[in-house]
Amino acid sequence: MRNTHVGVGIGLIIGVLALGGPASADAPDSQLRIIPGNASPGSTVTVTTTACGAETYGKGESEASGKFHLFAGKRKGELTGEFQIPAGGTPGTDTVTVKCPPRIKITDTYEITSRQPNGAVEAGFGDVKDTDTQVALGGALLAAAAAGSLVRMRRRTLADRT
Repeated sequence: MRNTHVGVGIGLIIGVLALGGPASADAPDSQLRIIPGNASPGSTVTVTTTACGAETYGKGESEASGKFHLFAGKRKGELTGEFQIPAGGTPGTDTVTVKCPPRIKITDTYEITSRQPNGAVEAGFGDVKDTDTQVALGGALLAAAAAGSLVRMRRRTLADRT
């Protein structure tokens, strides 16, 4: 019986990995990374590229924010630049264009959302700042689950002996 459950679990894991593989392999590589992918007005956007190769400087332009410069990043061959979305910006799609010498030009888009989230998620377990109580409650629930499974395993073992 246990072997059947283990075999089903392994089959499910292999199936998930097989279905997830082609999606990541087919994803296009634009060599332009915009962080965050969904920005709000007033926030700072970071643009990183490896398309410029050995160059140490590049120019960028955002339709919503205007021109900005890219300088050498943390990794070799990487250029990084930042710009700020105007506080009065309208939600929608913004296009970012990066140019590097001699004739490299790449373009990508990201979303400008209507507003930035404010505060924590309300999940119904009290104040977010009261983490001590939540950690104690979680630890007690885990200990109870472990004790229950130990008792069940012990009973099952005794039942098999008779």
